[in-house]
Amino acid sequence: MSAAKVQSALKEYGKVSVQSGASYASPHRLISMLLDGALEKISSAKGYMQRGEIANKGNYISWAISIVEGLRLSLNADQGGEIADNLNNLYDYIERRLVEANANNSEEMLDEASSLLLTVKSAWEAIPDELTTNKHTQEDSVKLSQNVD
Repeated sequence: MSAAKVQSALKEYGKVSVQSGASYASPHRLISMLLDGALEKISSAKGYMQRGEIANKGNYISWAISIVEGLRLSLNADQGGEIADNLNNLYDYIERRLVEANANNSEEMLDEASSLLLTVKSAWEAIPDELTTNKHTQEDSVKLSQNVD
């Protein structure tokens, strides 16, 4: 099997793995997966930038922007209040920095975006499991009781 076919097979395996994980993930875990995905795309874009692979750099930065936009759109301002507003502003800033990083070929801007996302990720992962698990379980219980009635 050629190296290109191995690369393609590994890429497809990764897609299936992510899709399978997302199918059974809690909402809390899905956000973690999105944050991981954005960080991975930024890291890849930085590597492409360093190697002068402009098209790939642009594609991966665009992919990261799409993920961050998805995170931003998933915010619930009614329930999240000030925290959701702050995250909305932060995600908007990160998106703008990624656009600028692409236009200016700036590794520093990519590093800044990664650093900000890592801060969000560490705060998100610091939420105790009991809060995310119990909330998810309570929501499921309410849905089940509504379906029984």
